[in-house]
Formats: sequence, C-alpha cells, structure tokens
Amino acid sequence: MSLLAFLDYAGVAVFAATGALSASRKELDLIGFLFLAAVTGIGGGTLRDLVLGRVPVFWVLNPTYILVCVVAGVIVFFTAHLFESRYRLLIWLDAIGLSAYCVMGAAKGLAATGSPTIAIVTGALTATFGGILRDLLANEPSVLLRPEIYVTAALVGACVFVAANATFLPLYGSSALGVAAAFAVRGGALWFGWTFPSYKARPGRHPDDVM
Repeated sequence: MSLLAFLDYAGVAVFAATGALSASRKELDLIGFLFLAAVTGIGGGTLRDLVLGRVPVFWVLNPTYILVCVVAGVIVFFTAHLFESRYRLLIWLDAIGLSAYCVMGAAKGLAATGSPTIAIVTGALTATFGGILRDLLANEPSVLLRPEIYVTAALVGACVFVAANATFLPLYGSSALGVAAAFAVRGGALWFGWTFPSYKARPGRHPDDVM
C-alpha cells in the first residue's frame, strides 16, 4: 500500500469514528452510527472529487472506503461507552483525521491540476467538510464555530506539504511534514486555546450623521 493510499484510508477511518462518536452522544441506533460514520468519513473526499471533476467519486470506484466506515461505526457502537469524555475524544480524533486528510487532499489536487493554489484549497476542503457535515447532521456545535483554530490548521498542513514537495523532498518526507504541521497547529489550539482575534462589532452611525 502506498503512503497516499494509507493516508486516505486512515483519514476516512478516523473521521468515520468521529461521526460514530457523535451518534453515540445522541444515543442513536446502529444504523444511525453507520450513517454518520459514512457521511463524515467520505464527505470531505467526495467534495474534493466533485470540485476536481473526478467522477465517479473515489468511494464509488473503490467501495472499500464504505467498508472502512462501516467497520469504524460498528467498533465505536460497541466501545463508545468505555470513554467517559466522548466529545473530547471526538475533537482529538478529528484533529488526527484533519492532519492526514489535508495532506491527502492537497496531494490529489496537485496531481490533478499541478497548481499549488488548487492543492491547498482541496487539502483544506477534504480535511474540514466531513467534520462540518457531521456536526450539522448530529446537531452538535460546529467545529467552525468553536473559538480554537480549525480550518487554518488544514491550510497550514496543506501549505507545508506543497512547499516541501516543491523542494523535491521525497513523498514520505513532505507528507510527514504536512501532517505534523497541521496536527501541531490544531493540537496546540485544543491544548492551549489558540485563537485569532475575533471581530468586534461597532455601533452604527446615527442617522443624522449619514449624509
């Protein structure tokens, strides 16, 4: 198995597990676990393939990805009760999945277009869209609305991978750097509460001041 294939399966499996953990928090049945696991696991990659015009999308060409989601969902269904803080586990697994998937998405975008800009965009989309869908469907607070840095971590990982690849670093090296950079940013945000300054609304002008 190639490195990129491993990252692809790993990203799908970890994101599928986070989807199943969301199902456990909502006390859904096994079908609910499998549905959220699949949507979360393949959601980001599906959007990436549609943006790149790669149809049929990856899991239609290779149904093994669906089986990976099913296995992850079943495992979590029978083991979720062992974890006291399932939401904390969810967000850390999400950080791992994001780190792997931003590199995978960037690599596929770069291979399809040769454009570093498109590669960075597809890396970020691949790494974040599944988590957004998961939170939306599970009625959880969206990862996008949490104060800690999220999308930026995927962008950093994709950028580091693309930059390292441009220096003709071997694929293993550039992938490792990208994954490490993304996880360092996202992990640091979770551990230390790193945030960007938020927008502060200002009172509007009085009507008499508007000419």
